[in-house]
Amino acid sequence: MPLLTQIYRSKKKEGAYLYVPKDTVLTQLPAALMRLFGKGELAMTLLLTPEKKLASVTAETVLKAIEEQGFYLQLPPQGDSQMQALATQNSKLSL
Repeated sequence: MPLLTQIYRSKKKEGAYLYVPKDTVLTQLPAALMRLFGKGELAMTLLLTPEKKLASVTAETVLKAIEEQGFYLQLPPQGDSQMQALATQNSKLSL
């Protein structure tokens, strides 16, 4: 199941990246997530497939989170606890 995604770099939290389906409007994401993530800067557009090699997580993990939540939040190894909680929440978005 290939998915065209956009990856945003957080200007507020160094090392935090947000993966979303290509046509996602960031204002549709949970307000708490966007408050903590801050304004996103587009880092790249990427076609994700389950086989795609990513630096710190499997593409399958990203695809599953996007399917379940509408986004995937990648944090640096020492991410803050509020952002980690948002990254692992199990709320599905209606995009």
